Amino acid sequence: MMKNGAIFVYALLWLMPVFGQTKLQYNLKAGEVYTVKQEANQIISQELDGAIHELNNNISGLLEFKVISETDSTFNIDFEFKDLNMLMTSSIQGELMKINAKEVQNSDVQSKIYNSLLNEPFHMVLGKNGDILQVTGGDSLVAKMSRATGIEDEFTLNMMKKSLEKEFGSEALSNSYEQMTFIYPNVPVDIGDNWKNKYSGKLAANNTWTLEQLTDSTASISGEASVVMDVSEPASTLKLSGVQSTRIETDLLSGFIISMKVEGNSKGVTFMTQMGDQEIPTTISSTTTYTLIR
Repeated sequence: MMKNGAIFVYALLWLMPVFGQTKLQYNLKAGEVYTVKQEANQIISQELDGAIHELNNNISGLLEFKVISETDSTFNIDFEFKDLNMLMTSSIQGELMKINAKEVQNSDVQSKIYNSLLNEPFHMVLGKNGDILQVTGGDSLVAKMSRATGIEDEFTLNMMKKSLEKEFGSEALSNSYEQMTFIYPNVPVDIGDNWKNKYSGKLAANNTWTLEQLTDSTASISGEASVVMDVSEPASTLKLSGVQSTRIETDLLSGFIISMKVEGNSKGVTFMTQMGDQEIPTTISSTTTYTLIR
């Protein structure tokens, strides 16, 4: 009798940690719609011959995610930009660009380009851990944005398409928005547990995530990452490395984020083609927030 009792107690103790674990994942239902407000500030500082040039980029927008269907392991989601505002200023040249995508200025090519971005759906296949497995629709959007310029010269039009593909092509969109979605582990976790994942693109990150806190309805997650930026343009190449910190609150029922704040700092160099590939010391600091609008 004592032996059987000891076995029972041992088995109970062995099982107890499992009961404390939580399966963090997306649990979305067809027909659900999630609207997210994104705000980003990026400061780029470059030093040349002792002089500092600073670029300040401010971006805000609304993203809408509509769940179309689900399978055993994925969700099919349509997402689109409902609004987009951009302001770029230079410490030397002043205002370089100001875009309110909802207000089209017929004399402004950039205004027409970004207005054509709005309300144009992309399709996303999302894994339950948040890994974006596929994005389609980006290429047709790039074609639409290019046509909106009114440019007829084929060579110039193709150059425009290649530039837009780097930001709004299917692959670029997938890499960009994994920062917001790819946050969950593949196995159940307890408070204090951590897990790793990585994503690529213009900003490649190796992430370590930690489950900080659980309530009946929410999970708090923190993330620390080493990041590498490698961006090549016809006139310049940017190579930087640094760190990134993330703080997230998610809804346990749906798995969708309630709020997320991402802060990053990177250092490296910029190579300018017109300056004989001279190395220009460069730093970038950025803060991006995502907020679910209920």
